Amino acid sequence: MDQFTLNLIVVGATFALYIGIAIWARAGSTSEFYAAGRGVHPVLNGMATGADWMSAASFISMAGIISFGGYNTSAYLMGWTGGYVLLAMLLAPYLRKFGKFTVPEFIGDRFYSQTARTVAVICLITASLTYVIGQMTGVGVAFSRFLEVENTTGLLIGAAIVFFYAVIGGMKGITYTQVAQYVVLIIAYTIPAIFISLQLTGNPIPPLGLFSDAKSTGLPLLETLNGMLKDLGFTEYTKQTDTTLNMFLFTMSLMIGTAGLPHVIVRFFTVPKVSDARSSAGWALVFIALLYLTAPAVGAMARVNLIDTVYPNGTTEAPLAYEARPDWVKNWELTGLLGFDDKNGDGLIDYVADKDANEFTVNNDIITLANPEIANLPGWVIALVAAGGLAAALSTAAGLLMAIASAVSHDLIKSQINPAISEKGELLAARVAMAVAIAVATYLGMNPPGFAAQTVALAFGLAAASIFPALMMGIFSKRINNKGAVAGMITGLVVTIVYIFLHKGWFFVASTASFSDADPMILSIKSTSFGAVGAIINFAVAYIVSNATDEPPVEIQELVESIRIPRGAGQAVDH
Repeated sequence: MDQFTLNLIVVGATFALYIGIAIWARAGSTSEFYAAGRGVHPVLNGMATGADWMSAASFISMAGIISFGGYNTSAYLMGWTGGYVLLAMLLAPYLRKFGKFTVPEFIGDRFYSQTARTVAVICLITASLTYVIGQMTGVGVAFSRFLEVENTTGLLIGAAIVFFYAVIGGMKGITYTQVAQYVVLIIAYTIPAIFISLQLTGNPIPPLGLFSDAKSTGLPLLETLNGMLKDLGFTEYTKQTDTTLNMFLFTMSLMIGTAGLPHVIVRFFTVPKVSDARSSAGWALVFIALLYLTAPAVGAMARVNLIDTVYPNGTTEAPLAYEARPDWVKNWELTGLLGFDDKNGDGLIDYVADKDANEFTVNNDIITLANPEIANLPGWVIALVAAGGLAAALSTAAGLLMAIASAVSHDLIKSQINPAISEKGELLAARVAMAVAIAVATYLGMNPPGFAAQTVALAFGLAAASIFPALMMGIFSKRINNKGAVAGMITGLVVTIVYIFLHKGWFFVASTASFSDADPMILSIKSTSFGAVGAIINFAVAYIVSNATDEPPVEIQELVESIRIPRGAGQAVDH
């Protein structure tokens, strides 16, 4: 059986499973659409959260970023896992005790202001839409490869499928679909990693294989990779070239952005009790760790295999002739994400650091999906990875669309524009909002502001600068009032998004950028790291404005006190 047919069978089977679950668990009420009826078991919610979290950025793009960025990109791992600790300890149980459907609803009630709720909706949509752009980038990469079509065609097909099952199921359908997607993606990620670790080091545990000796040289794998890269003029894999300031701010931006992302937070509204919120956050961290401990090994081993493909006799010898290129190179050339430009006309693939001499371009986002092909693994493994990549991208895209839809239909239309709207009308509005969001994200995903993981990092920065401070102050400070919260969110969001646009182009049109991440506007702070600075500004503005104006009403201060007390936390009450 040829690889294309095998891909179709495996991916088709997993999609049939997802769509079947979405139909079986179809939301029939607003409670089921927004919060899955608040009846999800903590372990299942942990798995669903893991799938929601391990997006195209984690599954498809993160290993590629690490593979080509080395030590500097380890901040992705630290920031994204560390953020879950913050979320589990500081936010999830308190927000679950509050017992409402959405993050803007909490902010609106806590800061006794519809204006605050509206600003929170704007912040949520801005961060979530940026995040969806990253997901759709990953969807395009995955679909283009397994269907053997151009990247844009793959993106359009993926967008149609995301829309179909997200719109049908709502949060209830998405939750149970994501449980299945987690199982698919974690198997798809770890099995190839085990095979490749055995091939290169003889160690079947990839995180340990990363620090084992390479069979080819007898030296530690990372030392072997450093030598290869040095021979070709690249920076050594284990060397830090980014500034400590930027790496620290980037890690912090990812951490607090994680804790402030609405599509992740809303997962903790789906469990029956407050204690279940903290429990499911702990389970989510366990499930996420399975992939995140494996990703560094996948990245490093993929780079070794890539270089071995181009230089089969060693990096000091002549490279591979283009006519002798393996099938995996030919397959990925069809997507437009890998290319060869014979600049010196010798017919050989020169893969070197010098941009003027380099003839082989590889998009970071293809590494995880191409890894099994590069390592000559069996066809069923390649098909499984394609299914896993699609599961990762689609699960998070659905969760993000859910967050956007609930913000528009529940926090804008029902809360402010048309309070008398029926449940049927509210669900229709939510589904229309999903359709608009996915159309915009698909359009921008055709020309994203970076690789999938980089685009997602921008979304984390926006969430860190706008939503996280409001949630933290709303839970832990009785003094912060509505004026302070609104001023802080607006300032944090505007300052951060302007800094991003100055570096990535206005509305992500690259030609309008005034600076670049290689030459940042302020010190060495890149656009992906500025979210932490935006958060500090948000906290400061909120504190100053709140202390210069009236204290919150007594009943609000009592509400804040009650949120932090675990005793007496019964069933959540919606409206």
